[in-house]
Formats: sequence, C-alpha cells, structure tokens
Amino acid sequence: MDPKILYSSKTIDLFAITPEMEHEIPFTGSISAGFASPAGDYTEDGIDFNKFLIRHPAATFCGRTKGLSMLKFGIDDQDWLIFDRSLNPVDGKIAVCFVDNEYTLKQLKIEKDCCWLMPGNDDYKPIRVDANNQFVVTAMLTFVIKPFWFYDSAY
Repeated sequence: MDPKILYSSKTIDLFAITPEMEHEIPFTGSISAGFASPAGDYTEDGIDFNKFLIRHPAATFCGRTKGLSMLKFGIDDQDWLIFDRSLNPVDGKIAVCFVDNEYTLKQLKIEKDCCWLMPGNDDYKPIRVDANNQFVVTAMLTFVIKPFWFYDSAY
C-alpha cells in the first residue's frame, strides 16, 4: 500500500502515515560489521518499524527528499524522512518548514529577530525568515531512512 501524498514540490514530497498498519520484520539483534558472529543465524522477535520510528502517531508524517540541498547533513536525494509535529523547534536541528507557500527541509538557526533556514550544500543559499514572511516550522526531523538499493545498481 503506497502512502497518501499530502504535498509535493520540487524539493520534497510529504506523505501521511497510517501507524495502525502493523507488519513485523524478523530481527536478528546486533550485526557485526567486523568479524562474523557465531550467533549470526539467531533471530529474536520481530520488529514493527511503525512502533520503532513513530513515538507520536497522531503527529507523525513522512517525506521523501528531492534534490541535493542537505548533503552535508547526510540527507541525500530520495531519502525517506520521518517528522514529528509534536516536537518544538530547536536551534541547530533539521525541520520541514512552510515558507511563503512552499515546504522546504532545512537546519534551523534561530536568532532574536529572525530565523535562518540553513542548507547543507554550499551551492544553495540560506533563507532568512522574519516577520515579513509567511512562516511555520511544520515538524522536526526524527529519522532518515536511506534506500541502499538507490546507491548500488546491483539491486
């Protein structure tokens, strides 16, 4: 079932999440990134990513990035993002913001008389937001999910 799209622009797609859908995936616990573990075949109980990724179901939605403006923050084109509307804006954290009728994903730099929306790529300019702008911090970023297959053509 594909998520319901709430908003789409050239920089981000935003989707509704329906956490009542449960689907457990087998969970193996810790996986060694060094030497192989003799317990590698052991499988613990399953994990439901809805429960793991969503702390406030009524306030959570997801998005998918479009573009390269957040690369320095480890957010690439086509990454999946989880947002929480119940969290307060925090200086230095990443948020999805509604600025002058468009959503954008940026790092918040909060000052006394304005807010700067900072990109994670020197090819993009910071956005200064003050009382003259229509501006809302919509939600704070809580998780980034990277599709490994996107980077490796073997998948």
